[in-house]
Amino acid sequence: MPTYKFKSFNARGFGEVSRILFALAGQEYTDERFTQETWPAEKPNVLLGQMPVLEVDGAAYGQSSAIARFLARRFNFYGSGDIQALEVDQVLGVVQDIINAMIKAFFEKDEARKAQFKTENKEEKLPLYLGMLEKLLVKNGSTGFFVGKSITLADVTVFDICDKIQAMVDFDKFPQVKKCRESVASNPKVKKWVDTRPVTEN
Repeated sequence: MPTYKFKSFNARGFGEVSRILFALAGQEYTDERFTQETWPAEKPNVLLGQMPVLEVDGAAYGQSSAIARFLARRFNFYGSGDIQALEVDQVLGVVQDIINAMIKAFFEKDEARKAQFKTENKEEKLPLYLGMLEKLLVKNGSTGFFVGKSITLADVTVFDICDKIQAMVDFDKFPQVKKCRESVASNPKVKKWVDTRPVTEN
């Protein structure tokens, strides 16, 4: 059996999707976390010089999206066949658009522009992208999942981003996204992880 070590910052951040996939799969792994204090000493030893990193049988791999996709394929949460994988990937693309918009606001130095970007995200961009997700869920028959009738990486990724943007969104306006979020949250393995995961600020 392969062994896994997941290295990341002590936050949900870009690593949480992978942690949820580990939980869904019931796969044991080492969850090694770093703080802002311990990271500088570790950084020179880390592949690509950034977190997260996944080690599989001692071999290290970087990039959060690549890691999540790998785990989803390995643990069979990437749909069945190339068409369903495409359906998963289109959801990941929309979520990446949300992340890009949030990052743009977060890293803006000018306070006036930062406020402007935050307003645009709340009033324009988030409703646009969540509307896209709503359409994809309806297209799949309003099952509470994006692909078929079971959890895939698409659902986990949307569950995670919804957790991060919930203060800016009224999910009652996006009932299918809300239903998907609840479908993932009610999964016993996900619920156990969420209830017992380390408490962090983000």
